[in-house]
Amino acid sequence: TGKKEYLDLAKFFLDLRGKPGHYNQEYSQSHIPVVDQHTAVGHSVRAAYMYTGMADVAALTGDRQYLKAIDDIWNDVVQKKLYITGGIGATGNGEAFGADYDLPNMSAYAETCASIANVYWNSRMFLLHGDAKYVDVLERVLYNGLLSGVSMSGDRFFYPNPLASLGQHQRSAWFSCACCISNMTRFLPSMPGYVYAQNENDLYINLYVGSNSTIKLPVAGVNIIQETNYPWEGKNNITINPDKPSTFTVKIRIPGWAVNQPIPGDLYQTDNQTKKTVSIRVNGQSIPIKMEKGYAVIQRSWKKGDKILVDLPMEVKKIRAAEQVKADEKRFALQRGPLVYCLEGPDNLDGSVMNIVVDKEADIKSQFAPNLLNGVVTLQMSGWSTKRKLNSDELIRSKQTVTAIPYYSWANRGPSEMEVWIPYDAAVARPKPAPSIASKSKVSSSLANDRMLRTVNDQYDPVDAKDQSASYLHWWPKKNTTEWVQYDFDAPYTISESSVYWFDDAPFGGCRIPASWTLYYKKGDTWVPVKNTTPYSITKDQYDRVKFEPVTTTALRIEVMLPAEHSAGIHEWKIF
Repeated sequence: TGKKEYLDLAKFFLDLRGKPGHYNQEYSQSHIPVVDQHTAVGHSVRAAYMYTGMADVAALTGDRQYLKAIDDIWNDVVQKKLYITGGIGATGNGEAFGADYDLPNMSAYAETCASIANVYWNSRMFLLHGDAKYVDVLERVLYNGLLSGVSMSGDRFFYPNPLASLGQHQRSAWFSCACCISNMTRFLPSMPGYVYAQNENDLYINLYVGSNSTIKLPVAGVNIIQETNYPWEGKNNITINPDKPSTFTVKIRIPGWAVNQPIPGDLYQTDNQTKKTVSIRVNGQSIPIKMEKGYAVIQRSWKKGDKILVDLPMEVKKIRAAEQVKADEKRFALQRGPLVYCLEGPDNLDGSVMNIVVDKEADIKSQFAPNLLNGVVTLQMSGWSTKRKLNSDELIRSKQTVTAIPYYSWANRGPSEMEVWIPYDAAVARPKPAPSIASKSKVSSSLANDRMLRTVNDQYDPVDAKDQSASYLHWWPKKNTTEWVQYDFDAPYTISESSVYWFDDAPFGGCRIPASWTLYYKKGDTWVPVKNTTPYSITKDQYDRVKFEPVTTTALRIEVMLPAEHSAGIHEWKIF
């Protein structure tokens, strides 16, 4: 509107934060005045919305304290708290930013709303500074962490966007808190507004998108047409049609990924440097590239029909995380153009990917698959699968072809394993365990949600009770009820021992170790309690093991009494 009272009111609301009587919580970024905030804390969606407003106030007032604060916060996020997919907000506890470099993959929250807010924030940072690095982050979010939030059918959605899965993650048609769904339907139609920008007689081309737009510069109205098969191909044909011959500047963003810089800073780096360079032709003639803040600057007299060809190298990049990111140690991610890739079960042997290892020096080939996932470029490489021998830690390795798909396209073919960060060392892979009674059993439970059933017999041990990088089953938000999980065996077995590892996400989460638990075996059509010879212990951070008189049965059930004020969950349940 241009009305100063609205700007003053916006600044007033921001300046209230950190003052007595206004919450004073990190969760809502109100713990200290905004101009004294220099790191990202608290609820990531609220934060990015607030940072968007701070960037606007900084741009419109020139307030140096606001400028310093918002620049510092942006650097903190991009250098310490940003997922390779552009997602922000590592933890579900408070839907918040985690500690520096704490970027777990399977438990990554990376809420869809946070990705949308991250686009808003980086767009405003670009408008504030005119630097392409903000659009680099925006594009990374747009093609990866944001787009994964909606299914290809357009009617199912992710709330969190994890970077690894054992199959427990699937999109839903609706959520009790449906912010991500409505936010996505609001955002996607607005996407064309991020393609171009204008400042005086500077015309910015920020995103490579097939489009036909008209932008009014002081010297002329300019119709601009992009023809491209981006992000699959790097050639972008741009036609400039001013309504009269005019001199102005076209600024073309050269993506950081095209010049071996995945994002600003050192959080992620390219291991294999590109051998090709960006080339630009104007009316068929190569021109020297003059760079300014990440943009190729072309200032000249333009006439209708002038052509620009921008050719970006589309080599596959192997991305390495900073050594402080322990979750990505001895792993690499794959990126081609703006797209981050992942391994998913349907494309790989036996539907397994968590047990795959790929050498750092592996040759990677790309191929367009027109009939896969509405048409995608896939990546193929040689790797090997790993599995354990029965009653041994020795690994069996088998060579196989490994296929990767764009991350945004995963989880469109049913539940399966998925992984973004690929091990190059078998020590950090998850070798497929030898079959056990439990792993071969059919799992059922009192849960309405069957997505979590596969987690209790996947044979992956957690680090501790609160470990969310390991899969788990939980009954939250139920409290003070009796629940159950059941194994139906593939054949009758004689058993005499069982152990269970409880999920407990204290102090912030809603699950605790149970009040009690009991085992029942199936005798005919009746459930009979086992005659335990050792007590039913209930502890954290270890297996609770119970021995009982041997029984021959086709099914075993664990009955769990939830605590009075909390829910409970199970990481793993074993039978011997």
